[in-house]
Amino acid sequence: MSVTISGGRAIRGTIIVVIALLLVAVAFGEAGNPADTITVHVVGLHSNDGMVDCALFESPDGFPDRFETAVKTTTSKIANQEATCAFVGLAPGEYAVSLFHDENSNGKLDRNFIGMPKEGVGASNDARGHMGPPKYDDARFSYEGGVRELTIHVQYLLAPL
Repeated sequence: MSVTISGGRAIRGTIIVVIALLLVAVAFGEAGNPADTITVHVVGLHSNDGMVDCALFESPDGFPDRFETAVKTTTSKIANQEATCAFVGLAPGEYAVSLFHDENSNGKLDRNFIGMPKEGVGASNDARGHMGPPKYDDARFSYEGGVRELTIHVQYLLAPL
């Protein structure tokens, strides 16, 4: 479609450029600045099977196991019994990370009949639960922007059968 204004000037090219710029602005607005990244090094995995599922929370709501309430989620392949999860384009704030070793790649944390995790779990600050999952406040950390690196040691609460 070509639009002509008085004087015979076609503005078709201008419309295309404006639309392209809007699309780029929306894409970068959603992705955020790639320099604002939290990278999580996951260590202590007892095998290379499956994936590591990671979630970034900005409040206690849903922490640590309701990934659908997390600000961001990601999965990572495992190599040499380690994995890395990266959360890109973050605003400064208070966050907590929760993760699990999805050994059978079924997309969920498998539990035994009383609800204890059968797969490895972890949280930022290596927070551990006492008679239940870790608390958000124990896993919470301040993020001021830029690049931040964390290391989380995976805990296996039940011995493999």
